[in-house]
Amino acid sequence: MVCRVSATLAPSPVRRTPAPTAPRRRTRVLALPEARWALASTVAFLLAFPLDLAGASAWLYGPLYAIAYAAGGWEPALEGLRALREKSLDVDLLMIVAALGAAAIGQVLDGGLLIVIFATSGALEALATARTEDSVRGLLDLAPTTATRLSRDGSSGGSTDGSPDGSMDGFRDGFTDGFTEETVPTDQLAVGDVLLIRPGERIGADGQVLEGESEADQATITGEPLPVPKAPGDEVFAGTLNGTGALRVRVERDPADSVIARIVSLVEEASRTKAPTQLFIEKVEQRYAVGIVVATLAVFGVPLAFGEELTDALLRAMTFMIVASPCAVVLATMPPLLSAIANAGRHGVLVKSAVAMERLGAIDAAALDKTGTLTEGTPEVTAVRPLPGSGLDEDALLALAAAAEYPSEHPLARAVVAAAGARGVRVAAAEDFVAMPGRGVRATVEGSVVTVGRPGEHGQEGQEGQHGEDADGTTVLVARDGAAVGTLTLADRLRHDAPAAVAALAAVTGAPPVLLTGDNGRTAAQVAAGTGITDVRAELLPEGKVEAVRELQDAGRKVLFVGDGVNDAPALAAAHSGVAMGRAGSDLALETADAVVVRDELVAIPAVVRLSRAARRLVVQNLVIAGVCIAVLVVWDLAGHLPLPLGVAGHEGSTVLVGLNGLRLLRESAWRRAAG
Repeated sequence: MVCRVSATLAPSPVRRTPAPTAPRRRTRVLALPEARWALASTVAFLLAFPLDLAGASAWLYGPLYAIAYAAGGWEPALEGLRALREKSLDVDLLMIVAALGAAAIGQVLDGGLLIVIFATSGALEALATARTEDSVRGLLDLAPTTATRLSRDGSSGGSTDGSPDGSMDGFRDGFTDGFTEETVPTDQLAVGDVLLIRPGERIGADGQVLEGESEADQATITGEPLPVPKAPGDEVFAGTLNGTGALRVRVERDPADSVIARIVSLVEEASRTKAPTQLFIEKVEQRYAVGIVVATLAVFGVPLAFGEELTDALLRAMTFMIVASPCAVVLATMPPLLSAIANAGRHGVLVKSAVAMERLGAIDAAALDKTGTLTEGTPEVTAVRPLPGSGLDEDALLALAAAAEYPSEHPLARAVVAAAGARGVRVAAAEDFVAMPGRGVRATVEGSVVTVGRPGEHGQEGQEGQHGEDADGTTVLVARDGAAVGTLTLADRLRHDAPAAVAALAAVTGAPPVLLTGDNGRTAAQVAAGTGITDVRAELLPEGKVEAVRELQDAGRKVLFVGDGVNDAPALAAAHSGVAMGRAGSDLALETADAVVVRDELVAIPAVVRLSRAARRLVVQNLVIAGVCIAVLVVWDLAGHLPLPLGVAGHEGSTVLVGLNGLRLLRESAWRRAAG
C-alpha cells in the first residue's frame, strides 16, 4: 500500500563563514515527472468535483474524472503490472483496481480521490529523495576542484617534502624559494604532494602542515564553532577554510579517502540502509493484496461453478472487492500521522514524512551534537575584566578591544565588536592593523598600540588567564603599549532551553541522552555539566559519531540523533530517527534528517516524540475500527446477501469514521498534552 507522504525548510581580508555548507541545489518540483502527473491528476479532479456536486451533466465532469484517473493512475498501474510479471502482487495495483471498481459501480468521486492521494504522495516522496541526492552530491563541492602543488625546480611533481624523511628542512629558506607552483586538479593529487594554501582558500586535501601558521574553519568536519589554530605538525582537512596565514601542507590521504569524501559515503550508505523502512500497515500489504485477489476470484468463481447466474456472481464479487478494499485501512494509518505532521509544523517542527513521524514514536535513546544544537553555535563575550591599575572600566576595556578587532573578520573579533555595539560603546578608528594568524591582532588606537590575543603571545606571561581558557570559555588578553589592561572571556552559550530539553528527552526515552561532539573534551564536559548529561564522547570525526550511534543501536536501542552540521549528516542518516536544527543547519543535515526544528526550540523535540506516540495509538485504534467494519461487511456478503449500495455505504462510513478519528491530532490541545 502506498502511503508515501513527504514534506519538505584570496588574500586578506578573509571573508569567513561560521560554518561552510554545501551549495544549495534544489530540484525544481515540476522537473520531476511524478510531480507533473500528480499535478495534472489533482487539477482535473478539482475541476470535476464541483461540477459533479452541482449536478452538471456527466459529459462535463466525466472526461475530467477520466483525466484524473489516467494521469494519476497509469504509473502505479504500470509498476503493479511489472511486479505481477515478477510474480509479486503490488498493492498499488490492487488500489488501482479498487478505484476502477468504485468507478464501475458509480462511485467515481471516491475512486478519483484515492487516485489523487496516491499520485500526490508518490510525487512528494520523489521530490524528497531527489533533494537529498542533490545535497549529498553538493557536499563534494566543498572541496576545491584544483590545488596549488609545489614541485622542486626541474621536477615533475610527486613527493616534494624537501628531504627524504619528509622533514621540514627543505622549506627553511623562504616560503617558495626553490619550488615551482602548478595548478592541478585535486583528484590527481597523491600522498606526499605538497600544497600551497593561500589565505582565504579552501584546503584541497587531507594533510599535515609543514610550514606556516594560520587558523582553519573546520566546522564542517568537527563541528567546532571557532577556527582552529594551525601550525607545523597539525592536521588539516579537505574542504575546510584557511584563515589569514599561508600554509604549506603535505598530502596524507588520497582525495578519494578524504574525510569529506567519507562523509558522503557514510550518508549514502546509511540512507540506503534506512530506505526499506515502511509504515506498519505496508509491512503486511503483500499478503493482504494476495488474499483479497484470491478471495475475490473465489467469491466469483465458486458460486458460478454451482450454477449461480453470472450477473449475480459478478455483483457479489464486486461488492466483496469494494468492502474488502483497503481504503479504510489507508485512512486508518494516514490521517493520524498527517495530522501529527501538520500540528508539529504549526509549532515549528517540520516532519518530512508519515514514515518519519511513525519512527519518532519508537525511539528509546537520544544522542545530541554540541555546537549549534545544545549551544547557539556562535561565540559571545560573557565576561569583561579590567585589571587593577589599568584605569579602565568594563566599557572602556571593551571599546579598546573592539577598536583593535574592528578590521578583523575572525569570529572572535566579530563577537567583541558585537558586544561593544550591544552596550552602546563608542568604538574609535584603528590604524596600522595587523592580523597575526593563530595569535591575535595588533592596531594603533588613539595613539596607543593595542594587542588582543591569546595570553602569552604578546609578552604578557604571568598575567590573568595565562593559558587562554578558563572554566567559562576562551580568554583573550588586551594589552596597551605592551602592558596588560584586562581580559575578555568568550564562549558559545548554551541554548536557554537545553537543560529542559535534555531532561525531557531523558524522561521520554527512559535513558539519559549521550553527547557526541567533535569539539575538545574540556569544552564538551563543560556543556554536559550545564545540561545534566553524563555520557560524553568528544573529539569525534563524522565516522566516530556514526560508530557511537551504531554502538547504541547494536545494543538494542532505537536512537534519535539531533545535530545541525555537515559533520552530523552521517549520524543523522544512520540513526533510527534524525532531527536537524533548522536555523543554521547545513543543507546536507537538513535534507538527511527526518525532521527539522525550524525555530531552533530544543524543547519541541520531546514534544514531537510524544505527539508521534499519540499518532501511533490512534493508528492502532483506527486499524481495529477498520478491521471490524471490513470483517462485518465481508461476512455479511459471504454468508448472506449484502446489497451493493449498503456495502458501499458501510465501506464509506468506516472510511469517514477512521478519518475523523485521525484528525483529532490537529487540535491545539493535542500539542499542549505532548509539550506538557
